Amino acid sequence: MLLLDILSDLLKIEDVLFIIKNGAAVSEIQGHSLEIKQKEKWITVGSNDGPAHMHINSELIQTGEFIEEKKLIRTSFSVQFFDQNKERILGVFFTKMYDVSDNLNFDRKKIYEKLCEKYGSKLKF
Repeated sequence: MLLLDILSDLLKIEDVLFIIKNGAAVSEIQGHSLEIKQKEKWITVGSNDGPAHMHINSELIQTGEFIEEKKLIRTSFSVQFFDQNKERILGVFFTKMYDVSDNLNFDRKKIYEKLCEKYGSKLKF
């Protein structure tokens, strides 16, 4: 399995948010319809000439996981990517999973589940 493949599939989905986070900064990029390309070890999401883009070192991402995190009222749905120390490098969060009354959008959940079914809940690169 290639990291580029799952990232490409995630970019085809509306209302996903790519989040890169460390102790001092957070970067959030809406993912739908961004271009993606790989040159050697670097995967570029978005356009270098656009307002936002990211470069991902594909050699440093070792694993990924589909995560459903239960919170007080809602559950968050994400695919998260980790380095060899199990530190999160990138999280891709499915947004707009609930309506204003906190009812789960089952069509959106089905998209998440189909992607999980395609790749498996635990990923190794």
